[in-house]
Amino acid sequence: MALKIFDTSTRSLREFVPLREGHASVYLCGATPQAQPHIGHLRSGVAFDILRRWLMAKGLDVAFVRNVTDIDDKILTKAAENGRPWWEWVSTHERFFTEAYSTLGVLPPSVEPRATGHVTQMVDYMQRLIDRGFAYAHEGSVYFDVAAWTAAEGSDYGSLSGNRVEEMEQGESEHQGKRSPQDFALWKAAKPGEPSWPTPWGPGRPGWHLECSAMSTWYLGESFDIHCGGLDLQFPHHENEIAQSHAAGDGFAQYWMHNHWVTMAGEKMSKSLGNVLSVPELLKVVRPVELRYYLGSAHYRSVLEYSPESLTEAAAGYRRIEDFLHRLSEHAEVGVGDFPEAFTAAMDEDLAVPRALAEIHRAVRAGNSALAKGEHEEALRLGGEVRAMTGVLGIDPLSEQWHGGQGSTRDNDAALSALDALVGAELERRAQARKEKDFATADAVRDRLAAAGIVVTDTPQGPTWSLES
Repeated sequence: MALKIFDTSTRSLREFVPLREGHASVYLCGATPQAQPHIGHLRSGVAFDILRRWLMAKGLDVAFVRNVTDIDDKILTKAAENGRPWWEWVSTHERFFTEAYSTLGVLPPSVEPRATGHVTQMVDYMQRLIDRGFAYAHEGSVYFDVAAWTAAEGSDYGSLSGNRVEEMEQGESEHQGKRSPQDFALWKAAKPGEPSWPTPWGPGRPGWHLECSAMSTWYLGESFDIHCGGLDLQFPHHENEIAQSHAAGDGFAQYWMHNHWVTMAGEKMSKSLGNVLSVPELLKVVRPVELRYYLGSAHYRSVLEYSPESLTEAAAGYRRIEDFLHRLSEHAEVGVGDFPEAFTAAMDEDLAVPRALAEIHRAVRAGNSALAKGEHEEALRLGGEVRAMTGVLGIDPLSEQWHGGQGSTRDNDAALSALDALVGAELERRAQARKEKDFATADAVRDRLAAAGIVVTDTPQGPTWSLES
């Protein structure tokens, strides 16, 4: 069966035909690490990890690029507010994102480029656009000329988001030097106290949209298969990526995929609304694999409305799968089997995970019934199917990620939860001692934890701990 993808640019289901037979090239707009990640950020990571796993299951060699925007206005503002160097601030929070992706079983990308490491590619891109008449420099900044591009033959500006050019607002606070408010910054001239990099037009820093065009085409080629990202990135970010890339002469992405938001009380989860749920907080309620199950359970193009009840229900659903496979594994080793046709049909229709999960639970019910009847061969066959299906969704209870041969994940997490409570009490004791300037006691607490193989790291948000590797 052929995989069909809902292509945002055409607003239709299209059969996926990779540019290069046997290979798939995917670019995902990754994190802007200005603060702790919340589950709204992680939904994108999980959704397109499932895409990647399904492409691999279909026999494709997948090149998966996920960028890091490591310089922008928000990062500079947050770092300044907290009195930290911008590079330290972004590096600290990038580690939080990496840890969160890993905790939820998201496969590491083939490469994870950072904007600040690709200024050379951006300079080349800007020069190409200037030479073709679609960009101009002004006092150290470089802007994309929207009017010139919309007047050009083959221009499709606005087609992704459906916005009319005359109604577009770029959301950029600075307009000085622009020929039109619709133009957007490719490069921002240096300001006092801000980091900058040299270019032929003067020192400055990258514009948001330019970095993704430069990095995606550098690693995946002038044309590549799929560009992914959150729904909120359609405009201006992705619309402007398409404009500058096509204006530069690149074919760019052949398919566009966008995941919907996680909402609370009908509102998009965001820091500005104050309705943020961090991954560490939710992992006090459910295990990592259960949180992954929850984030991947809705169709990626549907809103995922968060509530404690829906999270608990998802965790219970996962445990039914887990309990079946653990019971089955007591009788014999459970291998990875084949995909049922219904599961394949669901995944091939734009990654219809809710239908795929229904097929998993059907197999679990049938497997439990076979076990009850003593039909162990049939139960093992069904268990193999369950392992194959859950593996594609990244939630196979018997996989190394979630089982690891060291007893049940549930037992491991219970032990870690108990350890976290004990270490937390020690860290509170250390914090109180430091507040009272009793540094001898504070140092003794730290030394005691270190002797137990626990590493304490002081961060701007407070101390964190990890087991010594």
